[in-house]
Amino acid sequence: MKLYYSSGACSLAPHIAAREAGVAFSLVKVDLTTHKLVEGGADYYAISPRGYVPLLEFDDGSRHTEAAALLQYLGDQDKDHVLLPAYGSKERLTVIEWLTYVSTELHKGFAPLWKKETPEAMRQIVRDNLAKRFAEVDAVLEKNAFLTGANFTVADAYAFTIINWTNFLGLSLNAYPHLQAYMARVAARPAVQEALRAEGLAK
Repeated sequence: MKLYYSSGACSLAPHIAAREAGVAFSLVKVDLTTHKLVEGGADYYAISPRGYVPLLEFDDGSRHTEAAALLQYLGDQDKDHVLLPAYGSKERLTVIEWLTYVSTELHKGFAPLWKKETPEAMRQIVRDNLAKRFAEVDAVLEKNAFLTGANFTVADAYAFTIINWTNFLGLSLNAYPHLQAYMARVAARPAVQEALRAEGLAK
């Protein structure tokens, strides 16, 4: 299995999940500015017409995209059902609920900040909206070690990845002490450290 990724992009989430689940995979780096593979220079659009990461390519040649979907697949590779609880359980529903929240309220919420053409007035609206989301997550993390309780799940891999974008965009988390502690707690996990080092995001 191959994971197409770009350092620090949302593809970091399935990268973390794959390592947490103990799945065998190889990494293929994509330059999202040129949409070419870093090694060899092949046109990434020929592999993924949408041109973005993550993308999982299986040994049979089939390819799949969308972070939240890939995280569910990778979570199911955890035989202990910790990364993603058993099918039909309320615990699983809670993880998928958080995956959806991160996808729609956080991941897409950041999108305008990456675009140079976004006017400053819109940027401020986006920052204000994100602040509300951070406050909501902070309140949850005041009571829980992770989003759904005591266990790290694929929802945490996704949330950590997206909230980590605050470091690239100069957004402060100082107003959210529980969220800050959570980010440090997730970052310290061995599988997360391995993923960060592999993507050149940590030494």
